[in-house]
Amino acid sequence: MVLKSLSDEDRAKARAKALQARTRRAEVKEAFGSGRLGITELLELVPDDDAVGRLRVADLLEAVPGVGQIRAAALMERLGISPSRRLRGLGRKQQQALVEHFTATPPAKH
Repeated sequence: MVLKSLSDEDRAKARAKALQARTRRAEVKEAFGSGRLGITELLELVPDDDAVGRLRVADLLEAVPGVGQIRAAALMERLGISPSRRLRGLGRKQQQALVEHFTATPPAKH
């Protein structure tokens, strides 16, 4: 596959867009981890916010205090979610399983 060569201006635009998406994902993870954003509200953002939709489920879970790679992987396995799954790729049952999990055990509020 041959990639189109980009002008300096196009590269700068792409870098700015990527930075904006990373910043948005970091904001969402921080808000979710601190309890200011619930799982239901977060999942409602996915269809309209491409940056949030591209957030890996594992990264979101690891934003919760006390949840690292091991606990996130175990939770995803228990809920039937692939380790590489992104939020926009979750099925209805997987979304419901996440909602039920976080409704029963909400992230700690700071």
